[in-house]
Amino acid sequence: MGRTIFVGDVHGCIDELKDLLMACGQHDDDQVILVGDLVAKGPDSQAVVQFARESRFAAVLGNHDDHVLQLRDRAPKSAKRAEHAQVAQSLSVADVAWLQALPLYLELPHSELPVVAVHGGLLPGVPLAEQPRKYLLNLRSLREDGTPSRKIEPRPWGEVWHGPPHAVFGHDAMRGLQLYDHATGLDTGCVYGQRLTGLIWPQRQLVSVPARRNYAPLSDA
Repeated sequence: MGRTIFVGDVHGCIDELKDLLMACGQHDDDQVILVGDLVAKGPDSQAVVQFARESRFAAVLGNHDDHVLQLRDRAPKSAKRAEHAQVAQSLSVADVAWLQALPLYLELPHSELPVVAVHGGLLPGVPLAEQPRKYLLNLRSLREDGTPSRKIEPRPWGEVWHGPPHAVFGHDAMRGLQLYDHATGLDTGCVYGQRLTGLIWPQRQLVSVPARRNYAPLSDA
C-alpha cells in the first residue's frame, strides 16, 4: 500500500504544486489529497484543477472553490468576488463537474491511525456526519466560551481537537503550519509568497517548497 500525500492550499500555484510533488518523490502508488482551495488568488487556477482531475488526485472542497462554483452562472455582487467569477469562466465543463463532486471531508481508515482531510475545521464532540457545512469550509478558531469562529481568535480549533481521527486541514495561512497531537494544518501561504507544504502519511513527514513569487497580499488571507 502506497503513501498518502496531503497538500496544503494551492490557490492556483500550479508550478509549486508540481515542485512539491517532485520534492515528495511522488510515485504511482501514492495517493495525493488536496485539502481545499485549489483555486483563486494565484496564477493559474484552471491548470491546477485540470492537473488534479487528470492525475486522479483526491481533494476536499475549500471555501474559495465553493465561491467559484457559486459564480459560474451569475455575476459577482462585489468586486472582491470578481476574480472568482473569472476563474469560474476559465474552467471547462469537466473541471466544474470535478469540483462539484468534491466532498466536504474525506476519511481515510488506517491500520495505525485513522485520518480525515477537511479544508476549514471540525467542532470537537460533533460526529463527522453532523459537522456544519459552514465550519467544514471556514472554521479557524474557538472562542473562550467554546463557540466556533471563522476569525483568528486566541484558540485554534486544532489545539482542542482530540480525535480520532487525526485531522489534516488548510484554510489558515495567517497561523501557518500548525502541529498538534491530533491535527495538522498545512496552509503555509504559498500564494502569499511563502511556502507550499505537504504531509506524507503515515510517516508524518512534512515537505515544503518555496513559492516562486508573491501572487497576493497576505492581508487578503
